[in-house]
Amino acid sequence: MRCIGVDYGERRVGVSFGDELGVAVPLPALTSPTEPERLQALAELVRQRRATDLVFGYPYNMDGSVGFKAREVDAFIEKLKRYVDLPTHRVDERLTSREASRAFPPGRDDELRRSGKIDSVAATLILQDFLNQHVELPDYDPYSEEEYEQ
Repeated sequence: MRCIGVDYGERRVGVSFGDELGVAVPLPALTSPTEPERLQALAELVRQRRATDLVFGYPYNMDGSVGFKAREVDAFIEKLKRYVDLPTHRVDERLTSREASRAFPPGRDDELRRSGKIDSVAATLILQDFLNQHVELPDYDPYSEEEYEQ
């Protein structure tokens, strides 16, 4: 499993990468000026990383309903299917952008938002949530006798 995490935005698309090791890492956000350019850049990233799955943050309303923003994500996913055909997963992204902005020093929100760094950290949180639920790590007990015998 090689996943690209996506935090969709009208101007910027935050992205991250994770694999069977179960760790998501942020990648530079896609900040091209037009949506077709961002779609092409995302498709190229999928090819470069040999991704097998796409994991999208899905902006449910606070009451759990699907609203306007979630439908925007659905439309973006449909457009992306013209470029790549991969399994697509939707993960509840409520409050991830707020949590992502806490990873940075206060007072730089505008600069960080424009650069897409907050968006890519949000994509990382989204993907990490997905990986935590879907990647089975081998059991490892550092205190077992077998570990000491080696």
